[in-house]
Amino acid sequence: MPYTLFTDSCCDMPQNYYAENGIHVLLLDYLISGHTFTDNMSSPEEFHRFYQQVRAGEMPTTVQINTSQFIAAFEPVLRQGEDVLYIGFSSALSGTYNSARLACEDLRERYPERKITVIDSVSASMGQGLLVHQVAQLKKQGESFDAVAQWVEDNKCNLHHWFTVDDLHHLHRGGRVSATSAVAGTMLDIKPVLHVDNKGRLIPQTKTRGRKKALRTLVDYMESLALDIGKTPVFISHGDCLEDALTLAEMIHERFDVAVDMIHFIGPIIGSHSGPGTVALFFMGKNREAHLPKA
Repeated sequence: MPYTLFTDSCCDMPQNYYAENGIHVLLLDYLISGHTFTDNMSSPEEFHRFYQQVRAGEMPTTVQINTSQFIAAFEPVLRQGEDVLYIGFSSALSGTYNSARLACEDLRERYPERKITVIDSVSASMGQGLLVHQVAQLKKQGESFDAVAQWVEDNKCNLHHWFTVDDLHHLHRGGRVSATSAVAGTMLDIKPVLHVDNKGRLIPQTKTRGRKKALRTLVDYMESLALDIGKTPVFISHGDCLEDALTLAEMIHERFDVAVDMIHFIGPIIGSHSGPGTVALFFMGKNREAHLPKA
């Protein structure tokens, strides 16, 4: 039976990617400077403008997708006789997944003959994007709905997110570090390295001193945890710091003699919490927690 892939804009993939790969994407909203905007995966100029506002002291907030929005997106596809597979932003970071789950329960009663599956990606940014990308490739290869859904469940905790932030105050705002740690760390040029665990939570892993050491540490974790380097995609996302993202890509090329497959902005939903200067690395590897190196 035919099926349609859905995801949300927390994937942080380029705007044209979704249309080119037949993926339906739902857009989250964010509030900044007293105005509400839609995370429409827009132009570099609009990403720059968002991060300039944050650097100037604006504190954005984000709005999850609600159940009625999911119903409005899913129902036309179900009505035309296709099944729905939605891969959503980590439930540990947003209520969006739960909204999709409630929509799914409602729609199953209306369309009992259709398959409607909602999967918690336990991922974020281009980690979620890489997972969706892998699924899109499987669908193009003719894999069935059930096979693709099972692949996601079997592999989502093998998708690694390693990232560092430039400003500890954004992590403090999100409850990841104390106010004292944020102030002291900023004064001492401390750069934390974090990852996403099997529940989709942001977890501090280690600390480094200086930006370049932090980027090198991301590559060290890739060397320790990645599988099939050169055969599976490697993505990088960044909070309006392309030069650092390119530096990381060059480090990866020097270490493994492979090219990074995609580099793109961290959008305003994730960027509202991670802040400007975040650099994140995504790859497939061993289970996130079972093989996690000691800090």
